Amino acid sequence: MNLTLAYSPCPNDTFMFDAIVHNRIDTEGLTFTVTHADVETLNNHAFDETYDITKLSFHAYAYVSQAYALLTSGAALGRGCGPLLISKDEIPRSKIEFCLIGIPGRHTTANFLCMLAFPEAATKKEMVFSDIEHALLSDQIDIGLIIHENRFTYQQKGLRKIMDLGEWWENKYHMPIPLGGIAVKRELGAATIAKINRVVNRSVLYAMENPDMSKTYVCAHAQEMSPEVMQQHISLYVNDFSIQLGDEGKMAIENLYAVAMDKKLIAGLRYPLFADQL
Repeated sequence: MNLTLAYSPCPNDTFMFDAIVHNRIDTEGLTFTVTHADVETLNNHAFDETYDITKLSFHAYAYVSQAYALLTSGAALGRGCGPLLISKDEIPRSKIEFCLIGIPGRHTTANFLCMLAFPEAATKKEMVFSDIEHALLSDQIDIGLIIHENRFTYQQKGLRKIMDLGEWWENKYHMPIPLGGIAVKRELGAATIAKINRVVNRSVLYAMENPDMSKTYVCAHAQEMSPEVMQQHISLYVNDFSIQLGDEGKMAIENLYAVAMDKKLIAGLRYPLFADQL
């Protein structure tokens, strides 16, 4: 069976999926046609149900749960890995709601956290995540909401942190922050979904046990990134939750949606959410 698979070109994703792409593991007869795109593009494709298997923001998943279930492997979830609000000039938190904020997409989890922390901050400009630092430096925006490798580069460009939204979430809810996961079409059926879940789990395990094997693939899709930043990126976003969500990871995701429903940001979700519950 051939399946369409989409994920970002970011180091954490290419690291985790290298073993699938290069047939380093048993895929149990499954083959994959792979597409790369930035996370908000993937979110938008998920709304159209474009791919059989797709990376997406956990925020975006709230709107497609009727069509997709979440795999328990391949997720970006953890502590100390949340999005940051940054600026060129010093801006106190009390002024954030009056500023123009550059965001990496309306349906990113980063924007969801910003909505929770600063519900009155409504003036936003959507842009590709990698353009936010330049937009700040050229005074196109007042504040940038950054994700991915920009966490490691903004200070080198003279930008400053206003607030760590992941830290805010962890302090408020005492749970790891769910950022993004891998979703699979429910229509594929429980047996095929279980097989996909096993294959992705196997790929992540292989990557973590053989980190040098994926270097060529990771570098090919992160050409402007230094080796040090690539490794920081992988180390931050690929962890035990990426291997298997477990009870703690599932509870964190469910809590994210419970908070969103309580704040009237999303409607109820279709259950069960997770592939191993089908």
